[in-house]
Amino acid sequence: MPVLRSLPADTSYAAEERSALCDSALEAGPDAPTLCAGWTVRDLMVHLVVRDGRPLAAVGTALPPLRGLGRRVVAELGALPFEELVERVRTGPPRWNPTALPGLGRLVNGAEFFVHHEDVRRAQPHWAPRRLPADVSASLWRSVRSFGRLAYRRAGVGVVLVVPGGQRAVVRRGSWAVSIAGQPGELLLHAFGRGSRALVDIDGSPEALRRFTAPG
Repeated sequence: MPVLRSLPADTSYAAEERSALCDSALEAGPDAPTLCAGWTVRDLMVHLVVRDGRPLAAVGTALPPLRGLGRRVVAELGALPFEELVERVRTGPPRWNPTALPGLGRLVNGAEFFVHHEDVRRAQPHWAPRRLPADVSASLWRSVRSFGRLAYRRAGVGVVLVVPGGQRAVVRRGSWAVSIAGQPGELLLHAFGRGSRALVDIDGSPEALRRFTAPG
């Protein structure tokens, strides 16, 4: 089982996970699948480069006036040599990007890069969950406890997140309720809509389970 080492105090977990994602991307190759529907590893790398440094292109998918720009930027980046594309992701955002700020970077990037790393890892054959050190699990727990309120807003029932033998968090209240149990990283994957690969146990009454709608 792969092990993610515990990080020294002056090292950002988000930066470590970004680098590990890039290593896994190179190992898998540009045409390998991911858990992002319809995306190859190359497509995911393009998305991350746009996210880091091309904000107008990023919003172009939602704003018609910028849609042409978004398509052009995606096409240009997609034509780059794969190793160069991955290196751009590894380098990270420019200093003017708010996610380059250490505090915000840890908050925003840590969870997202963990999920995207698993998007690559768990789409490949013979994957296995990683053993995460306590400090990383604690960070992912804080992320899912906060993001869960948004992720499960349309769940149709109350939702309680449970770490076996540890913490609990009610992220949605309702007359009917389900509990979702797993390690923090697995709970985060489920909240991000990766339920098909998330190692979680969902429990509740038959009616609560019938009413429950998972993210994604």
